Amino acid sequence: MRKLLNTLYVTNEQVYLALDGENIVCKLDGKDVLRLPILNIEGVVCFSYIGCSPALMGKCVENAIPINFMTPHGRFLAKVCGETRGNVNLRVQQIDTFRELGVLLSQNTMAAKFCNTATVIKRTLHDNPDLREDVDIAKTLETIKKGVDSLYQTESVEQIIGVEGNVAHSYFGIFDQLIKNKNEVFHFEIRTKRPPLDATNALLSFMYAIYTNEVASALETVGLDSYIGYCHTLRSGRSSLACDLVEEMRCIIERFVLGLINLKILNEGDFEVQVSGAVYLNADGRKKVLERWQSKKRSDIVHPYLNQKIQLGLLPYVQSNLLAKYIRGDIEEYPNFILK
Repeated sequence: MRKLLNTLYVTNEQVYLALDGENIVCKLDGKDVLRLPILNIEGVVCFSYIGCSPALMGKCVENAIPINFMTPHGRFLAKVCGETRGNVNLRVQQIDTFRELGVLLSQNTMAAKFCNTATVIKRTLHDNPDLREDVDIAKTLETIKKGVDSLYQTESVEQIIGVEGNVAHSYFGIFDQLIKNKNEVFHFEIRTKRPPLDATNALLSFMYAIYTNEVASALETVGLDSYIGYCHTLRSGRSSLACDLVEEMRCIIERFVLGLINLKILNEGDFEVQVSGAVYLNADGRKKVLERWQSKKRSDIVHPYLNQKIQLGLLPYVQSNLLAKYIRGDIEEYPNFILK
């Protein structure tokens, strides 16, 4: 079983990353502010335009440590992951499988996403009895249930995306009611992505981007091509397969974001508003979120298919490995993640 190591998140926009022997060194104004053994790191996420040295990039490539470069606001810029060393036959099988069974895989993925969305809602109802009689929430749960049934009447990925859009619209229509912390800064009306227009959307977009990068790294680790998906359309520079797998695991991020808000971990001072109206986490906000996320990844869950405890941070690797087994023909069906 893979061991969960640390991800290095560089949130200070002025930090430069360098290599010294077997250590990653963070430099600020020419001075060393942090030194970490490279063998203790499984990934680097850098929210800085200053970047890192070619020597460090080469060392990370040698040790299969991906470096993701993000804007200070959390938008993905580029990734250094080195030469693809996966089994070329597996990648050929990946393409053939997705061409033949892409619709079925998309149906199952979205069905898992819908079930997990319903679980997120029901857990909130369990914690908040006052919401159990809410008419809008009841309608959303019914929409989700009908959405699962509708998926298996579709004949194309385009039709599946249409069903998903209807369910997502209904879900985000009641998302504000899942927020117990009624601080006005976290008031949520509609899902806005590019750019996020409120604090809750800023959190969701930031964490979706972080998790998609983690899933992409997991896929590459097991020898799959993260850019060739079955549901999301192929687009230059987009990890379409990572986006596909994230769909069934979005519940993890949504529960995490709701926890940050409802436990009052964040406040208005952790966000910045641009002249355009866009809202983003600031440096302090990113630090708080990423520290909590690192801790969250070390918590245990019982995997529903393996029926054994794993650390949450290993979930992308487990699902990627199961997908690779399915493509190779080792298992008859890919078991999507279902939140229990």
